[in-house]
Amino acid sequence: MTPQPPTSASAAPERPIRATPIKRADADRLAGALKAIADPARLRLLSLIQSAPEGEASVSDFTAPLCLSQPTVSHHLRILTEAGLLEREKRGVWAYYRLVPSAIAAIADLLTPPRKRATKKAR
Repeated sequence: MTPQPPTSASAAPERPIRATPIKRADADRLAGALKAIADPARLRLLSLIQSAPEGEASVSDFTAPLCLSQPTVSHHLRILTEAGLLEREKRGVWAYYRLVPSAIAAIADLLTPPRKRATKKAR
């Protein structure tokens, strides 16, 4: 019987995710960010902020879409802010949150295969 080539699901990738290994400090920072977004509510928060017309939103904008209480939403926002994924700006009694583009780009860069990164940079 002739051995069959591995299926695409089990085949090893042609190239590693990154062309060069990341440094320990970068790995620690990115691991913290990935841990922070590894929660469905936090992923939705990032998506809601990104899709907001002004690119920012306050806690009150999130409670209804997430079906979560204000303290719970605030807790998730604090985790994302401490991970460096969000910026918080206090205006009167309200706090507004917006994405930190460089932090999101670092995660995207880590997960984008080198070939696709080269194509994006060439555009």
